[in-house]
This record gives sequence, C-alpha cells and structure tokens, in this order.
Amino acid sequence: MNKTSDFIEYDIALNKGLKLLKDDKKCILGFFIIASINIGTRISDTLKLKHQDLKQEKLIIKETKTKKERCITLNNRVKTSYQKLTNKLDEMNIKYKDDDFVFVSQKGTVYRTQSINKILKEIFNSKQLQISSHSLRKSFARKIYENMDRSEHALVLLSSILSHSSVAITRIYLGLQQEIINDVYLELE
Repeated sequence: MNKTSDFIEYDIALNKGLKLLKDDKKCILGFFIIASINIGTRISDTLKLKHQDLKQEKLIIKETKTKKERCITLNNRVKTSYQKLTNKLDEMNIKYKDDDFVFVSQKGTVYRTQSINKILKEIFNSKQLQISSHSLRKSFARKIYENMDRSEHALVLLSSILSHSSVAITRIYLGLQQEIINDVYLELE
C-alpha cells in the first residue's frame, strides 16, 4: 500500500527549522521548513518564491496545481526568519538580487522536489513517519485546525485555503477520518 505523507508536529518542525537557520550550510533549508509550515503552499509553489516576494506583507501566487490565485499574509515568524536568513547570507558574503529565487542549493540551482524530500527524511530521521515536503503543508493545516479548537469552521476554512474540493477531502487530508475510526473501536470497550 502506498502511504501518503504524515504531518510533523508544528513545534518540532519549527524548532528544527530555527536550528538549521543558524547553520551556514543549511540555513536555506531551515527557512524552507519555517516558510512551509507557515504559508502552507505546495512545494511547486514554495520553490518559486523570490526574495522580492518575501519583502512584501502578502504573497500573491497563482497555484501551479489548481491555477487559482491565492493571497497569503506573511506572519511575523516568516518575516523574522527571512530577515535571519538574509542576515546569514550577507554574513557569508552570498550575493542575491530581489528577483533571485530563495531556495537555491549550494550548487546555485533551485532545489528540486526530490532533493528536498530526501533531505527532509534525513533531517527528521523518523522510522515511524512517512516524511516529505508535503508533511510540512500538512503541519500547517494541522496547526490551524488545532488553533481553531478542531472546529467544523476550521475544516471549512482549511478546505478553502488548501484548495480542496470538499470538507470531506480536508478531513481525510488531515488524517481525521482514521482518528475517528480508531475512536469507534476504542469505544467498544
């Protein structure tokens, strides 16, 4: 059976991202993790971000998969982490222009999805979880769901944010369906 990606607890991902942000060789990956769990875009859209995009208050993106336009307000975590990243790049004398892509490897090319997925598996080193770049998008969604007291309103909102066709899809995406099924079995006792 082909299992989809699991979510990573938001705080675990955040702490890992903040730690990597301080590392000269992994600071861009640290920022990738922080940005991903705070903006909730698919990797195809995240990798297209340019420095000029992160200097604004809001991101306006046209999603690669759905072709829908999305407006994302950048929160303080993303803004301060981006500032730390640019300070680190300046400190290391790495030059970049506003229209350069942010997520560039040491080879000077934009990271590929496969490379990011391999690196994330190493970074999070979990035998129990199926980790990929999509795990970070799921972390974003789970954090919102938890912050909104696991409400139906949160599911409706997330369905819209994630461009899902229905709330039922969002429930499955968050793994809630399986949690509910597990609880049914436990209530038989």
